[in-house]
Amino acid sequence: MEIIYKDTHDFSANALENLFLSVDWSSGHYPEKLVVAMKNYKTVYSAWDKDKLVGMICVMDDGVINAYVHYLLVNPEYQYKKIGRTLVEMVKEHYKDYMRIALIAYDNEAHFYENCGFEKGGDASPMFVTSLWT
Repeated sequence: MEIIYKDTHDFSANALENLFLSVDWSSGHYPEKLVVAMKNYKTVYSAWDKDKLVGMICVMDDGVINAYVHYLLVNPEYQYKKIGRTLVEMVKEHYKDYMRIALIAYDNEAHFYENCGFEKGGDASPMFVTSLWT
């Protein structure tokens, strides 16, 4: 297995649906919306095993100070192979001149992000208005 990393915003609905549903994310039930969403992110890096999309990270930013990692997902069959860490490092390098890279981590994944150099905000809580269930 050789993982190839790409900087692209173009994905098929099927590839996105398969990846998002592999990690049980409800947005995977809306693959056509995901296709449009990927085109609107400022930065999207993806990981591929041949023609199979196995991971991705998507970032929004304000152009100079703040970048927000919205999606980081790796197909469970490919986890623990440093794909997620590589994607995070690509983002950290891309945004190295920014003053903040932020994300919301689910509690059971916070340790991964801490190992990648992120710190919990002691006085902050994520808040949502959403119709998604994950």
